[in-house]
Amino acid sequence: MKKSNWPDDYLKKTLSAREAIERIQSGQRIFIGSSCGEPQGLVRELVNQAHCFADLEIVRLLSLESSPLTQIAAKTGGNCFTIRSFYLGSIKPRSLERNKRFITPINLSAVPRLLKSRQLPIHVALIQVSPPDDFGWMSLGVSVDITLAGAQSADLVIAQVNPRMPRVLGRSFLHVDDVHLIVEGEEDLLTITDPPDSPASRRIAEHVAKLIDDGSTIQISLGAAPRATLLALGDRKDLGIHTRYLTDAIMDLVARGVITNRKKGFNEGKLVASAAIGSKNLYEFIDDNPGIEFYPSDYVNNPGVIARNNKMVALNVAMAMDLTGQVAADALPYNNFSGVSGMMDFIRGASEAPEGKSILMLPSTTLDGKSSRIVPFLENIAVVVPRGDVQYVVTEYGIVNLFGKSLQERAMALISIAHPDFREDLFYQAKKIGLLGPERSLSESIFGIYPLKVEEIREVNGNKVFLRPAKPTDERLIQEHFYDMDKDDVISRFMHEKLLFPRKDVADMYQVDYVRNMTIVAVVGEVGVERIVSVGAYFFEPARNMAEVAFSVLKDWQGLGLSSLIIRKLADAARENGISGLTAYTQPNNQRMIKLFQSLPYKVNTSFDEDMLYLSCKFDEPA
Repeated sequence: MKKSNWPDDYLKKTLSAREAIERIQSGQRIFIGSSCGEPQGLVRELVNQAHCFADLEIVRLLSLESSPLTQIAAKTGGNCFTIRSFYLGSIKPRSLERNKRFITPINLSAVPRLLKSRQLPIHVALIQVSPPDDFGWMSLGVSVDITLAGAQSADLVIAQVNPRMPRVLGRSFLHVDDVHLIVEGEEDLLTITDPPDSPASRRIAEHVAKLIDDGSTIQISLGAAPRATLLALGDRKDLGIHTRYLTDAIMDLVARGVITNRKKGFNEGKLVASAAIGSKNLYEFIDDNPGIEFYPSDYVNNPGVIARNNKMVALNVAMAMDLTGQVAADALPYNNFSGVSGMMDFIRGASEAPEGKSILMLPSTTLDGKSSRIVPFLENIAVVVPRGDVQYVVTEYGIVNLFGKSLQERAMALISIAHPDFREDLFYQAKKIGLLGPERSLSESIFGIYPLKVEEIREVNGNKVFLRPAKPTDERLIQEHFYDMDKDDVISRFMHEKLLFPRKDVADMYQVDYVRNMTIVAVVGEVGVERIVSVGAYFFEPARNMAEVAFSVLKDWQGLGLSSLIIRKLADAARENGISGLTAYTQPNNQRMIKLFQSLPYKVNTSFDEDMLYLSCKFDEPA
């Protein structure tokens, strides 16, 4: 039970920033509240008195470029202060660059234990809080994360009481009794603006959105692609949030009724986070909001807690990935807060959650487009996520699922979503280092740009069927499709009996450039564990500027209209690619193929070539 006479204690503890900072002694370790919760008034005074100190070690989670903490590095040149950071942000002053050796790799869930166990003793904690309520409790507001542990483990706690700090519910409170010195200082909290949008981030978001179902619980990192992903989720229902940072984009989805937190299965009805970073509107939104609870990092980032959420989806940004799936995730421009941090906590927690999944967003190139972020192997850079923990990887060129895949399958998959300008070299390097066998080939697909607009999800006979262009990674799936076919259907498709379907016989169906040759598949199941139930393809005939088509459908899926859907997509793609029309050779009694052509809005011409029926239609001849 806290003292009932806390107002008297509050007054006794109150003094000026100058007087409070004078209590610090040289050689001490100073914890500073992080990100937008940084106590700017206290930090400015610490900078002003820098000449009075020697050998102070600053412990922080991260600091914004607009933060007074940056002034410490700039003003002192590292002579008075060293800065130990748990989170490599985008700050690039030379003094911080010189101190990068003090970056402390650690999973965020473990930082509170590091501090409270005194394995890293904290002598002084500089924090920022809201004014006390009627019972003397002050909220850490926008920054609970490791700040609560920093304050609880410090020998001396100096709190800047700021009326503009929102009172956030959850496990975010310290009592007046828990702090030693109080400095009243009203000022605006640090804010950040939205990262600049880009075509690449929007395309990544389009892909990622397809992996997120209604009722999912989301953790999402900061940056352009994550923000674009949130914008792309506007048509989802009953999403939940269990994440490190609450942002303006998340707030907008709450306001639109997309995020309800009703189906999380754990902490239902509550948006759970450990910090907020964004605008003044966001800080007003979280103030005394009963639907929002902030908890420290050893709770929010605890993999066991994360795994209790239904359909948990961990969405994080990678900086680079090698062809085996190893991930580097140090800071990117406009993804200011990446690093070791909490990424592994959420990746492993999501993988253990009911129907959970982990998704890594990876821009295919550096900002200048001169280098691929998918590389043969990682050199001179730390591996943050081991390859065995990687599941979905998304670039602007597509989605792959690496879970359970061999090294060769991983290499082929990642090359298929690399920027086309770098695929040929990646393929050569993969062969050189033994990740691909000598028989492997990418053919025309090296330069193909995956046509995202062709994709479509349809409800077929009560099942969700995904219609999409074929990818180089579909090699085995297409082989399995033909092996699963009925004998008579194989004869109808290939015009003769066929028992084996070696790679060379089906290569032209997955090694396509999406212009002269196109294959569309109908798949069921999650990405990476799909089953192809129907295949349709066109093959360019340059002499006539026509494209020959062929189709196959598994027995259980026949008569459900899949081929009709696919031939329309093939016709649309062929017409857009400058092809004049479609052709097909079939047996005269193949009524399904005849009706398939007749379903198109074009005049169908028929003729016989020996004992085969020849069908054709031209796009400039309507029915």
